[in-house]
Amino acid sequence: MGLFDRFRRQPAGGPAGMRARLEGAMSRRRLRGWNPPLENVNALVASGGPKLLARARELVVTNGYAANACEAFAANLVGDGIKPSSLIDDAELRDQVQRLWLAWTDEADADGLTDFYGLQAMVAREMFVAGECFVRLRPRRTEDGLLVPLQLQLLQSEMLPFEKTETAANGNRIRCGIEFDAIGRRVAYHFRRSHPGDSTDRRVAVPETVRVPAADVLHVYRPLDAGQIRGLPHVAPAMVRLFLLDQYDDAELDRKKTAAMFAGFITKTAPEEPMIGTEEADPDGAAIASLEPGTLQVLLPGEDVKFSSPADVGSSYEAFQYRTLLGVSASLGLPYHLVTGDVRQANYSSLRAELVEFRRRVQQLQHGVIAHQLCRPVWARWLETARLAGRLDLPDPAVAQMVQWIPPRWDWVDPLKDIQAQVLAMEAGITSRRKVVEATGYDVEEVDRENATDTARAEGLGLRYRTSPGETQGARATPATRPDPGDGSADDSGDDIDAAATDRATNQE
Repeated sequence: MGLFDRFRRQPAGGPAGMRARLEGAMSRRRLRGWNPPLENVNALVASGGPKLLARARELVVTNGYAANACEAFAANLVGDGIKPSSLIDDAELRDQVQRLWLAWTDEADADGLTDFYGLQAMVAREMFVAGECFVRLRPRRTEDGLLVPLQLQLLQSEMLPFEKTETAANGNRIRCGIEFDAIGRRVAYHFRRSHPGDSTDRRVAVPETVRVPAADVLHVYRPLDAGQIRGLPHVAPAMVRLFLLDQYDDAELDRKKTAAMFAGFITKTAPEEPMIGTEEADPDGAAIASLEPGTLQVLLPGEDVKFSSPADVGSSYEAFQYRTLLGVSASLGLPYHLVTGDVRQANYSSLRAELVEFRRRVQQLQHGVIAHQLCRPVWARWLETARLAGRLDLPDPAVAQMVQWIPPRWDWVDPLKDIQAQVLAMEAGITSRRKVVEATGYDVEEVDRENATDTARAEGLGLRYRTSPGETQGARATPATRPDPGDGSADDSGDDIDAAATDRATNQE
């Protein structure tokens, strides 16, 4: 065995084998020009954040696909609101807390434009466009007349300057507008007094900053890397493709416009002779011949007509658009039909598979970002403010803070099959009725109260529906608990209903 063979047979665990496995670290011909800098995400955000943010905002305003994707992102992330369900054991106190919270949500917006759940939707849109949103907790005076003297003010990402990186007078570090103490905790935010792009609110020549304690600010963003301190726009991975695709579409529209400009050119051997059909001349003196519908024009000897043939879009236009928009949808993490509204190539199975994966991603953001960074601290501050204002008497404030946040319900792809599957899961003990109801976005205790109220009203009017408890809703009534019809025989109407329901289910299968 020669020297060459020994090197070639070197074990895979040696240096040569390691180099072979790290193909992405090679500097051969194909990868010679790929030399990205080894920069931290915070350095990238600090240097390119302002321009990235400006481009993202313009794109969402001017590009139809980006605007539609933004609305789809917000609608699926928060819908009509991620709502609290208090875990207080005392039913009366729990009901009091829930009712006061519901009334306060209408007063939550400091600008008075929407309610708390509308603010959630605005935060979701800001996460798509800017990657982050700041929520300032604003205590109010008693004379303001609010049920709970607390409101929320939303601040855009531009209000916190990316370039403000320095050492504060107290020795703390300020990084991208956020002040950290010696052990890395956020202690304050240095906000601008006015938006740098709002020409209608110029209080000073250069907007100065004001220090706001971190306890009064909620920074809502999705951290992609460990140690990341500012958010990145959700639309960032798709920005270049969307921008270039928009330019391509504009060019194709101009091409079609040019193609629609039908023109003919007459050539003749004797230019000085008058042309048949000549009516007027353009400003340069060239003769213009008109063409009317149904005309059979006889040309003079030596005259010939040639028509313009502008280039058309071509057969690859739609296929190219489809593939490009697929890449855009993958970059955004949104289903193709939500970005484009195109469901021509979709079917039940493909839509369901796509939505299941998309909903998993949305649930990550719902519980890990919106509920944890926004809803949970707002609930805690609201409870404390309501207690101090005398609106709530909480024996144990710590216990009162325990709450479950219920995201909006998902619409069923196939309502009948989905409901039947949930009923079977409850009957088999795989899940509870509370879990099933809360998965639809409702509070199970509220549903029970409404059912009890409806049943009492129906019984008072002598009415009876198939939704009455004991028939098709809740636990089935046993023979011992069914009312006696008065003739000495047991009432078997419930059995008839159950049998009919079984027959219908069998026929549907």
